[in-house]
Amino acid sequence: MIRTMGMTQVRRRFGRALLRLVGCALTLGTVTPATAQTDKMTAIAIPAQSAAIVLGTGPLPNAAAPESWHSQYGSVFARNVVVATLTPFLPDPARANGTAVVVAPGGGFQTLSMENEGWDVARALAARGVAAFVLKYRLNQTPADLATFARPRAGPPMPRPTPEAMMANLAPQIADARAAFALIRTRAGEWHVDPARIGMVGFSAGAMLTMATTVNGQDARPAFIGNIYGPLSAMTVPADAPPMFVALAADDPLFGNAGYGLIDSWRAAKRPVEFHLFEQGGHGFGMYPKATTSTGWFEAFARWMDMHGWLRRPR
Repeated sequence: MIRTMGMTQVRRRFGRALLRLVGCALTLGTVTPATAQTDKMTAIAIPAQSAAIVLGTGPLPNAAAPESWHSQYGSVFARNVVVATLTPFLPDPARANGTAVVVAPGGGFQTLSMENEGWDVARALAARGVAAFVLKYRLNQTPADLATFARPRAGPPMPRPTPEAMMANLAPQIADARAAFALIRTRAGEWHVDPARIGMVGFSAGAMLTMATTVNGQDARPAFIGNIYGPLSAMTVPADAPPMFVALAADDPLFGNAGYGLIDSWRAAKRPVEFHLFEQGGHGFGMYPKATTSTGWFEAFARWMDMHGWLRRPR
């Protein structure tokens, strides 16, 4: 029953945490790394992605603006993604431990932080013997012209949509995540992956997609999940909810003061959860090198995975 619930039920499972979605401001508002980079958006050519595998979820309905890419803060972002892809980052077969992770970058469902919250995370996982797969999921359409997209919005601030409002429009993204899990399981032998050891980690909007996939992904069924600076509103926890790792900075302007009901929900359901609340880090720190302890979130995540045995080959 849990796996086949409607989107209305999914929306009810997420609380009233506030979410500001203005282009990539969601991901980039406070992420300037220690070596300061310009916040100016600069158009770049779509990178060659020879390893990217097109998922079979089709083009985004009624999409008019073509996919485009830009750089900002010394990192790379995708926009107007209309066809979902999955890019494997595979470890040396001699080091492969059988675990896989689907990596879902954030960006307010308007951009994707492909480098800071995608490729860099996947490389770090592969270095630990984990097969990592960066999910470039379909996005809400934005102006095709980058200058128009980057221009500050005039007038009073727009109301902040809630996670429930966002959940109402995540059907394409959930379909992309399900297709990613299906593809990995289909090619598990080729990629040295144990089909029962596929997890998912998401950042900001990608964390929302991770949670939505967990409760409404039907056949996806992540073995474990990582929620990295996503909303932490209380929810009804599925009886078979996977172990969850959570990382958030206390000074996160979006979710730092919105409560930690999700942690309480997981604990009340007696499901495994580890929560790291960093004093500083802002929103969107990802793999950026910063002079804050939030930079250590990945090492903590890796230790958590190792504690559960996911960094060791099963006997």
